[in-house]
Amino acid sequence: MAIAADFSLGTVAVAMTPHERFTEFLQTRGKRSTRQRQTIVEHVSNHHEHFDAEQLLADLRKTPGGARASRPTVYRTLTEMVDAGLLKKMILAGRAIYEHDYGYPQHDHLYCTSCRALIEFSSDELTRIRDAVASQYSFRAQSHRLIISGVCSSCRSSRSKSRHQDRV
Repeated sequence: MAIAADFSLGTVAVAMTPHERFTEFLQTRGKRSTRQRQTIVEHVSNHHEHFDAEQLLADLRKTPGGARASRPTVYRTLTEMVDAGLLKKMILAGRAIYEHDYGYPQHDHLYCTSCRALIEFSSDELTRIRDAVASQYSFRAQSHRLIISGVCSSCRSSRSKSRHQDRV
């Protein structure tokens, strides 16, 4: 009898809003919180999908006041947001992909190499394995990142249909 596992992400309580945390980060480095940076942080904080810089730039140009955020400012601000602990950066198929980090629990990903879908999941079993391996080597694990690459069911289904049609 198979037991269904709960791989959903939970929530993590945070002391500051992403905007407050980013402003504090900039202040500690002697940088100003410009309107362009605020627009970028606000937009990213309100959208919870994985994205790349070009997608963000295109989305910003569709919003009022967003067109003023230049490409270099978007790239620079994304790097600062990673440094501030607001975002994580992953390189997938040669593209830098960003996701929320601040206020999100530890989680892992399934990555479809065909359609580039990213599926998030959390697994207590993986965390237990990580901790057991770390313990074996007298290592204190703080976090991990696992990206399982493969082909999602939709793409597998599409491939099998096209292969079947090729045989006809």
